[in-house]
Amino acid sequence: MKYLPHISGLLLAGLPLLILQACNSSHANNEAKAAVAPAGPASIAAIRLQEDSLSTSIKIPGELAAYQHVDLFAKVNSFVAKLYADVGSEVKAGQLLATLEAPEINSQLSAAASRLKMQEAIHTGSMATYNRLLETSKTPGTISPNDLELALARQQSDEASLNAARAQYNEVVSNRNYLQIRAPFSGVISSRNVSAGAYVGPSGRGSEFPIFTLVEQKKLRLVVSVPEAYSGYLSNNSKVTFTFRSLPTDTFTATITRLAGALDNRLRAERIEMDVDNTEKKLLPGMVAEVRIPLLKGQRSLVVPTSAILNSTEGVFVIRIQNNKTIWIPVSATRAFEGKTEISGNLSVNDTLVKFASEEVRNGAAVEAIKMD
Repeated sequence: MKYLPHISGLLLAGLPLLILQACNSSHANNEAKAAVAPAGPASIAAIRLQEDSLSTSIKIPGELAAYQHVDLFAKVNSFVAKLYADVGSEVKAGQLLATLEAPEINSQLSAAASRLKMQEAIHTGSMATYNRLLETSKTPGTISPNDLELALARQQSDEASLNAARAQYNEVVSNRNYLQIRAPFSGVISSRNVSAGAYVGPSGRGSEFPIFTLVEQKKLRLVVSVPEAYSGYLSNNSKVTFTFRSLPTDTFTATITRLAGALDNRLRAERIEMDVDNTEKKLLPGMVAEVRIPLLKGQRSLVVPTSAILNSTEGVFVIRIQNNKTIWIPVSATRAFEGKTEISGNLSVNDTLVKFASEEVRNGAAVEAIKMD
C-alpha cells in the first residue's frame, strides 16, 4: 500500500503524453484525407463554352515591286550611237530610247538585197522559159514532154531559191531593226548603264549590265509571304491596309488579287500579291510596308476568353467543371484576337469552363459553388 502514491503520481505524469499522442494521430489522419481529395475554391467564376466565328488579322512585312519591270539589252553586238532617255525619264510604249550602229549589218543588208534581186531575175527568166515551152507544147510534136518537165523543175527550183533569198533579206532587216531600242511599255527609266560609244550586246555576250532598266511606276505590286499556319484563312478580294515608316501619317488600302496556291520551299510561306494604284507617285518600288491582313474563317469554331486558357509546363489546357470537380482538358489554341482564342480539343458546346484558369485550380479539385458569367 505504501507504493500506491508513487504509482498514482506516475499515471498523472504520463497522462499529458497520451493526450498529445492522440492529438498528433488525429492531425495525421486529417492530412491523409486532405491528400486524397485536393481542396478547391469555395466559389469559382465559370462560363459556358460556345461556338463563334473568329475574325482576326496579322501584321506581316511586305515589299512594293513594280507592276512591270524589264532590263533592256541589245539584241546584236553593236555600239551605242545615241541615247534619247536617262534615269527618271518618263517614256511611252514604243518610244525610241537609243539607237545603235553595227556597220557589218549594213553590209549584210546590201549583200542580201543583191542576192534577192539576182534570184528574182533568175526566177523571172525560168518562169518565162517554162511558159513559152508550155504554149509551144500545145502543138503536137513540137516539144518533148521531158523538156517541159525539166523547165518546170527549173522554174520551181528558182522559185525556192527566191523565197530563201527573200527570207534571208528579211532576217537582216529584222536585225537592223534591233539597232533601235524602244520602250515595251509606259514607265520610268530607273537605271542607265552605258554612254554613247559603248560596246553592247546580248546579256553575257558583250554586256554584263542592261542598257536601261524600265519600271512601271503608276501601278505597283504589294508582295507578302504569309506563313503556312495562316495560309488557310486567306481569300481573294479581302481588303488589307498597310503603312510605311517613311510615311507615318498615311494609311493605304489594297485588295488581295493573286494567291500563289503553293508554299515557297525555302520560307514555307504562300506568296500573295495586291495591286496598288500609284497615280500620285507617292510610293516607290522597293519600299517595305507593314501589312495588316485579315484572316477570315467561314465556319464556326470553339471560342473562349483568353483568360480561360492555362499555359503550364505540361501543355495547354482549359479547366472543365464536371460533377462539381475540375478537370484539366488538353487543347490546341490556334488564333487569338481581342481577348478571345480559338481552341480545339475533347470539348462540347455548353461545357462549363473556369473563366480564369490558373495552376492554383488543381486537377480534380472539388468546387462548392459556381458563379456563371
